[in-house]
Amino acid sequence: MGHDDILKAIEAGGHGRVKYAIADIDGVLRAKVISREKFRSAMSNDVAFCDVLFGWDVADTCYDNSRFAGWHTGYPDHKASIDPATFRTVPWDDGLPYFLADFSRDANVPCPRAQLRKIAAKCEELGFRPEFAHEFEWYNFAGTPRSIDAADYINLTPITPGMFGYSQLRPAQFRDYCNELFDLLNRFGIPVETFHTETGPGVYEASIAHAPIVEAADRAVLFKAAVKEIASRHGIVASFMAKWDGNLPGSGGHIHQSLLSLDGKRNLFNMAEPELLESYLAGLLTCLPDILPMYAPTINSYKRLRNGAWAPTSVTWGMDNRTAAVRLINGDDGTRLEMRVPGADCNPYIAMAACLASGIYGIKHKLKLSEPASIGNAYAQKGAVKLPDNLQDATRAMKKSTIPEGIFDRFFLDHFIASREWECKEYNKAVTNWELKRYLEII
Repeated sequence: MGHDDILKAIEAGGHGRVKYAIADIDGVLRAKVISREKFRSAMSNDVAFCDVLFGWDVADTCYDNSRFAGWHTGYPDHKASIDPATFRTVPWDDGLPYFLADFSRDANVPCPRAQLRKIAAKCEELGFRPEFAHEFEWYNFAGTPRSIDAADYINLTPITPGMFGYSQLRPAQFRDYCNELFDLLNRFGIPVETFHTETGPGVYEASIAHAPIVEAADRAVLFKAAVKEIASRHGIVASFMAKWDGNLPGSGGHIHQSLLSLDGKRNLFNMAEPELLESYLAGLLTCLPDILPMYAPTINSYKRLRNGAWAPTSVTWGMDNRTAAVRLINGDDGTRLEMRVPGADCNPYIAMAACLASGIYGIKHKLKLSEPASIGNAYAQKGAVKLPDNLQDATRAMKKSTIPEGIFDRFFLDHFIASREWECKEYNKAVTNWELKRYLEII
């Protein structure tokens, strides 16, 4: 749809305002509402956005270790570009016009969506169209943000009790919420292919239909935000935290991927001619330990990566094996790789960029699979390289490795690493409830 057609559609809808959003380094959508007149100008002249967008963390605390943005820069505006291809309307907000934006025209901004677009373009230059899809698991709690905050995030109540994986009963007990999720997400341009409960109290899983990689990442980022907004309409708080309870399964954010011919008509991940697939897979595995924070970006991410907890802990792969880091799914034209390391807390732009950049690395270097396929329990596979089990060690390994600087822009990479170092520093200052219970009285 061209600019004129978009403007006509907005005017026909009778809206005097437009919303657009940009994903920050953590994948959180930061949004503005602008007038229709301002939007008309923005389509031609871009829009100004304060660079604090990439200068603070998820709690809006400003970094003190970022060269890009800080008190030393004065937090100036940068020019963001609204992407007309992302035009959609918000069906639960009276059809409000909505767009995504990024900093693709400003190489001096560490923008995750722009980085993904650049890597996708490199892939197409090699003659491949990357086709990706995200699936998410998330927990649903009774209450509101205010009530959960007032309770200090303790004694949360999932909307349903018990371990009810693939349950017919549980969604029926929250029929209005579940039906609205499925219907409104599809109307919002996020085609949901499957929806069901996962094992755990109040936990659901949804798979989003595959698409070219940037569109797939857009859908994933919007999915998380949309689910939270729809949940709030039903007195529910939806959480994509990787592991909210140590005794329950975590929330995965698995990424499905394949390479197609440029016209999109042929899947090049062909088991009859496996060379391309094997090199791509070898790239995923080779790069994985050195870019782990891009898949597991938070302190909490690593609480999910535990043996026997439905999440991988080592550099492994297997045919249709859900205990391995990468699962190869042989489905004729649907043959694909599923990266199972990311949790639901990942930034889809960065996690997908990490997958594709790693796969391209494998193809360019004509890597061969050195790790054997995991048969049965990959947790028990001898000789498998273990993944770092905390963000600090994973970030140090990433900073020390030469692999990341060969597959990402140095400017973006430095900013991302600094943001993860900041996350570790903030955590190390905190005194947790676990420490209080363990030490306060007895030590």
